[in-house]
Amino acid sequence: MAAPASQPVAARAPSRVLPRSGFRAFPESAPAASLRFSVGRRRGACLEVKAAGNVSGNYFQVATYGESHGGGVGCVISGCPPRIPITEADMQVELDRRRPGQSRITTPRKETDTCKILSGTHEGMTTGTPIHVFVPNTDQRGGDYSEMAKAYRPSHADATYDFKYGVRAVQGGGRSSARETIGRVAAGALAKKILKLKSGVEVLAFVSKVHQVVLPEDAVDYETVTMEQIESNIVRCPDPEYAQKMIDAIDKVRVRGDSIGGVVTCIARNVPRGIGSPVFDKLEAELAKAMLSLPASKGFEIGSGFAGTDYTGSEHNDEFYADEAGNVRTRTNRSGGIQGGISNGEIIYFKVAFKPTATIGKKQHTVSREHEDVELLARGRHDPCVVPRAVPMVESMAALVLMDQLMAHIAQCEMFPLNLALQEPVGSASSIPAFSSDLS
Repeated sequence: MAAPASQPVAARAPSRVLPRSGFRAFPESAPAASLRFSVGRRRGACLEVKAAGNVSGNYFQVATYGESHGGGVGCVISGCPPRIPITEADMQVELDRRRPGQSRITTPRKETDTCKILSGTHEGMTTGTPIHVFVPNTDQRGGDYSEMAKAYRPSHADATYDFKYGVRAVQGGGRSSARETIGRVAAGALAKKILKLKSGVEVLAFVSKVHQVVLPEDAVDYETVTMEQIESNIVRCPDPEYAQKMIDAIDKVRVRGDSIGGVVTCIARNVPRGIGSPVFDKLEAELAKAMLSLPASKGFEIGSGFAGTDYTGSEHNDEFYADEAGNVRTRTNRSGGIQGGISNGEIIYFKVAFKPTATIGKKQHTVSREHEDVELLARGRHDPCVVPRAVPMVESMAALVLMDQLMAHIAQCEMFPLNLALQEPVGSASSIPAFSSDLS
């Protein structure tokens, strides 16, 4: 007959007082035969295991899954409002901007990245339930990674994944591969659409630096730059002259089997005032975390960034004024559209730095998993510069953060009537189109 629940199982050592949570495992130092678990009487045990590092957002949540050379990749979106028009074609537009093999300056891996919405929509509209998006992998070449099974690629995640998990998916870098971002871009397409419908928010990004080719700060007007200008060339720089210089720089290292890095600038127009929170959840802090979660990202700055340290306070401050409509505006925007962690209605702009692609076609010194010194010549297909394909990734992560923060703001600050002398609503529900099966 089994011992009562309040009694320790296989008890040898003296009983110990249980915490009020009612569950305790005894130390590893105890003999193996005496390892036991006890359940207290006051309340049942509540055990929860979270998928660490795979979920972004609190209200508009996105969980990505899959690996570079597995069966496929994708995402599950939770918290999406109902009755939002979205189709696979809407997501495909953004995924095509991210997909490999789109030009000579990107990886030659051939993937169509065709997405399939498996749940959460009905007749082209969101239902309010979790949205599952799946993209199959079709051009895997696992044999290209036989050397990487034994040796660590310098500046890649091979070694650290081994240090943490004691096992890793060798082919394509597993979860550290940029193919993981497919789920982010699919979810970002939906977030972009909701932001546009609700508040007219527009998120755009472009390449502003490749290696030592730097786009001048005044070369792009953040108020007027368009997606068409950005997408007019394969490097995604809206200035044709500098775009060609960047392409030439990538071609130069590509033929040598080397790589270079660069910078992506992102802007968000028409962001409502009041988005973001003080202290730990500042809007710029959420954006920084999102951007630095992208593969190969190494730096983030917003507004004047590090260059702001060259100014005095009187030179750097953004003076306020009231425009013709009576709106409080700033004459300059060195704050980057955010003050005190909260959006002020000006254009939000920031930059993200990306390192040179870690996997290159040159011999490098490294060590094996057995800690032996070896030389490694990595194979596989990789971008000579990641920034052209990083553009839609940066846009997507910005849209996901803004969407999550917008929902948080509405939940906290618009439950009751606003103080219209100081506040304004973030958007009108009337801007959401009526239910129709033919909306795009």
